[in-house]
Amino acid sequence: MRRQPIQFLSAAMMGVALLGWLATTATADDAAATSPPAAALTTWDGRHSIDTIRATVVYFVPSDRQGLADWRERAEWLCERLRRFHHREFAGRSRLLTTLHPEPFRSAMTTATLRAGNADATFFNTLREVDAAIDVGRDGDGAFPVLVVLSDINWRPLDDFSRQSPDGGGWKLDGALSDGGVHVPGSAAGGSRAVYLPDRGRGWGLVSGDGWRVPYRGSDCVVYHEGIGHAIGMPHPEPADGSVMSEGQYRSALAQSWIDAGQKRTLGFTLADGQVIPSDPSFDQFIVTPEPAVPRPGQPVVLRLSPETLLPKQLRVELQTSLRGPWITVAMDDTPLGSGVVPLGRFDRPCAVAWRVTRPALPATNEPSDSDHTPRASDDPSAGLSAWGYFQVRIDPAIPPPPVDVDPTDRMPTTPGEAGEAIDLLALVNPARDGVSGEWTQGEVEGRSELLAPRGFGARIELPYAPPEAYRLTLVVEPLDEPHGLSIGLRSGGNRFLALLGFGTPGTRASALENVDGRNVADSPTRIGGDVFVKNRPALIVCTVLPGGVAVTVDGRPWIDWKGDPARLSLSDYWQTPRQEALFLGAYDCRYRFLRVTLEPLAGGGRSLVVADEPSAP
Repeated sequence: MRRQPIQFLSAAMMGVALLGWLATTATADDAAATSPPAAALTTWDGRHSIDTIRATVVYFVPSDRQGLADWRERAEWLCERLRRFHHREFAGRSRLLTTLHPEPFRSAMTTATLRAGNADATFFNTLREVDAAIDVGRDGDGAFPVLVVLSDINWRPLDDFSRQSPDGGGWKLDGALSDGGVHVPGSAAGGSRAVYLPDRGRGWGLVSGDGWRVPYRGSDCVVYHEGIGHAIGMPHPEPADGSVMSEGQYRSALAQSWIDAGQKRTLGFTLADGQVIPSDPSFDQFIVTPEPAVPRPGQPVVLRLSPETLLPKQLRVELQTSLRGPWITVAMDDTPLGSGVVPLGRFDRPCAVAWRVTRPALPATNEPSDSDHTPRASDDPSAGLSAWGYFQVRIDPAIPPPPVDVDPTDRMPTTPGEAGEAIDLLALVNPARDGVSGEWTQGEVEGRSELLAPRGFGARIELPYAPPEAYRLTLVVEPLDEPHGLSIGLRSGGNRFLALLGFGTPGTRASALENVDGRNVADSPTRIGGDVFVKNRPALIVCTVLPGGVAVTVDGRPWIDWKGDPARLSLSDYWQTPRQEALFLGAYDCRYRFLRVTLEPLAGGGRSLVVADEPSAP
């Protein structure tokens, strides 16, 4: 398989279910010791070694929310799950270390600020803030660094414990179910994302609240998919299958998923002659299933544990009926475990239920958060036995239980002016047709169009789209040279103008709207000094154009905020393009890579300027 440099932003594949698993017991050390020296494993593009991966895992809480009291237990459970899966799939040749940040990361931003814009904006606002505060660069051991953020919020308001989002004065179901009513991760309000940053030699992964806070079956698949897989450059395999980088989260827990063999080969992994994937029955085979999957109030509920040969003499079973509520211990004194059935009792009303199964004989761990926990052989096959899961008690199979103890920021309905479906403007661009000045080039990475601006003075290209009355334009842009002026051609009330960002040389850079009352960046009332971009570092830009003003943010920071009559805005002759209705992009003495340019209508209707029989790409 030919390797391609990849730098992509990938939405999580989300769903809802039940998750069972174990702690460490088995090893591949003996098999590995008898194998000949193996070639180094690398990221997808071959640029960085992944013989060791160090994942820094951070619990992220906005300034206006209260974090979960048991966040550490949930995060450690997921970290252990990821380490064991990674060890098994790569036969110990790639070591995954996890470092859990000791305290919740308290954001300086509110939930509303983080949710402004689309899900990509939330991703970059979150990861930029954490990355600036926590250095995850390479240590002396040469491990490939990954920053995994477990967010307390979703991109849009959502009560992920009841799996409902606010809808007017009520609530609507917003979650995914597999066959049989098993809850698996997946919500339109979620927003998990990841990006591999080859030039910086690191990866970023964001797991939104619905991807990890509630133990649906397959939640651990989501965390590996985003936090490890995409963060080292792995794409979705084609055709789709049940592997972790494809539809694994919808089909099983992480232990029953796998990494596609072809993807492993691209990373440099193949089994030596006679070598086999290490077996770890307590991880690979242990499954806990609630029965029935969707119980009614008053109906007996049990947990079925298999295989029975792994069961110890004692287990602790706990239940939780509110995400912020206490864990209640289920009495187990007279429960024989040999049958593999644990009665949970009856629930007298509709409710959501999380459960967990642990070995009470194991002492609490005081080991440091930085750990690899490479599985070791054990005389007790059930050592560290653990499982978590979730189900809902429903009065009717189609009616979810009412939300309880919902955070106030998740009770807010979507605000007026909520954006419509995003339009991919890069997919409309044809450089041969739309280029105005300079040699613009276009490519495709992971099914997404990518546009490269030439280095020149006044390079520009039209985006063949006439915007609506009000809209939000979102761009992910990476300067490939020492940053200079980036121009974003906009339109409001029939008037064209541009947002000029980072114009000038170091120490003199300025940004502004051009023109306001005929004045350009030199004396515009919107002028602001300071650096905007860093070479080889993608930046998220959000331009919001309303009838009464224009706002521009960069990586979540307010940069330009102008209010006034659109009639005061104009475009100088230097930046003009042939079609007066069109938006456009421009670059000044710097090559820019445009990874994303999308438009979300806020009011009115826009339209494509591409003639029906014209191709949209060369």
